[in-house]
Amino acid sequence: MNQIEKVRDYYGKVLQTKNDLKTTACCTAESMPPHLARLTKNIASEIQDKFYGCGAPFPDQLQGLTVLDLGCGTGRDVYLLSQLVGENGQVIGIDMTDEQLEVANRHIEPQMKTFGFSKPNVKFVKGYIEDLESAGLANESVDLVVSNCVINLSPDKERVFREIFRVLKPGGELYFSDVYCDRRLPKHCQEDPVLLGECLGGALYIEDFRRMLHKVGCKDFRQINSSQIDITSIEVANKVSGAQFYSITARAFKLPLEDRCEDYGQVAYYKGTLDNHPTYFALDDHHLFEKGRPMLVCSNTAMMVQDTRLAPHFEIIGDTSTHYGLFDCSGDPTSPTSGEAVCTPGGGCC
Repeated sequence: MNQIEKVRDYYGKVLQTKNDLKTTACCTAESMPPHLARLTKNIASEIQDKFYGCGAPFPDQLQGLTVLDLGCGTGRDVYLLSQLVGENGQVIGIDMTDEQLEVANRHIEPQMKTFGFSKPNVKFVKGYIEDLESAGLANESVDLVVSNCVINLSPDKERVFREIFRVLKPGGELYFSDVYCDRRLPKHCQEDPVLLGECLGGALYIEDFRRMLHKVGCKDFRQINSSQIDITSIEVANKVSGAQFYSITARAFKLPLEDRCEDYGQVAYYKGTLDNHPTYFALDDHHLFEKGRPMLVCSNTAMMVQDTRLAPHFEIIGDTSTHYGLFDCSGDPTSPTSGEAVCTPGGGCC
């Protein structure tokens, strides 16, 4: 049985609900903000009981967008995103597991009725996240790609990321939660069906993840948050023998970014106009924009807020005509005078 067959069997036949999981890796650890928690109450309990995820990959400003959910399962995230994009948007869920898709498809009509939509704005497709072309996803056809604890299950992660950036429109975004490890796992862990199904066996070493994104052309990704995964099963703990695992939510844009933070003297102002963010907006875990307060930013950060769907909510002063060297990442990102971003290793300000 190959890796894909092991994963499909685990999610289609071994697990009946999220209560059957042996760790917290594939169940949501990241708390939902209030405006999203309210939307989950509109989603049928069967969808939620059989859904597995490790985060809340729901960025802001989605009205009218086309969104692709990789490894959608029973569709919990698809139905939440359906409410965020509105009736004029579209959410496509792709999954390889028949049992999961049966639940997702069976609820389309009643969920649309609950949302008050006159027509479905969701579609579920059986397919593989490594081959989005066969699933009908054309080049530059999607505004946003999300995924909730699924990419780790793929045997060919580099191909997954290449496909993601193929289908994204220029300025589009990948916003996803997944499981990572503090080391490279031995082969016996990578092939173990329980570890694979629990989202641990396929977890990438975080530095290899950074290198893989760089290889496919994404030179700067941003971490939103991170939490350590609690391994509650002694059996599983013994198998991984000391390895530590983390659930991380990250974002990456399809933009011509540089691989380091470069300083062009640019200043960003947040207008306070994003829904649910009247005073502050967090681009990532170290860029907290306060309404009306100037923040010095590197060129990558400037591009992320002026060449994407976030553009109407920011004002950028300055351009890239004059270069001042590397951006100083040692200061306080909320300071109106210094404004430097606090960087962690990984390329750019990520």
